[in-house]
Amino acid sequence: MSPEGALFELRAFAEAGRDAQMAAYHKVERPYLGVPNGAINDLTTFWRRDLSIDDRVALADGLWQSNIHEARIAAAKLLTQARIRPDDGVWRLIASWVPEFDAWAIADHACMAGQRRLTADPTRLDEVETWTASDHLWTRRAALVMTLPWTKMAHPRPEQIAQRDRILGWAAAYTGDSEWFIQKAVAWWLRELSKRAPEVTADFLAQHGARMAPFARREAAKYLTA
Repeated sequence: MSPEGALFELRAFAEAGRDAQMAAYHKVERPYLGVPNGAINDLTTFWRRDLSIDDRVALADGLWQSNIHEARIAAAKLLTQARIRPDDGVWRLIASWVPEFDAWAIADHACMAGQRRLTADPTRLDEVETWTASDHLWTRRAALVMTLPWTKMAHPRPEQIAQRDRILGWAAAYTGDSEWFIQKAVAWWLRELSKRAPEVTADFLAQHGARMAPFARREAAKYLTA
């Protein structure tokens, strides 16, 4: 499967007028085809069945380079899978996309692919930690969005608790960041954590909540006060 062939298949599912609606909604200047997410899901599921890991990486790379919205979503979906062995090439490609993030939808789909690779190899948190000092808003945000699985561990092992605490340290450093998307990411991380570790979330807010934007503090505490 070549990137050109994949784009041809994507275009076959475009809906008239949807491209303009998507461009207005996402507010980022790039080509939009008007393909619904359901069709992208179906296509990428089909492609994954017939492609080796190396071929999937090559196709995802080509689709990403097209800069077409649906192609970048498809690139991320091609690599979103819990078990991939070996996965170094997959991780390297996902990490290479991070400095190019410029919109939440594409970033979030790529981060979902990255989440699987981080939980498969938590030593990659060392690399993710370097993102927290980036001047690029979306790179800083990715450090939290890509580590969301650590908020969802019902019975974390000691090493996972240590990793979670490490990420909470990144979130604490973000509390003074004035960027809305960063505040939103901190709130998102804490809100999800509060479902399984409410005492940890409450302690974080007691220590750092005063530096958070009011909307972010409220969202982070949503399930603590429910």
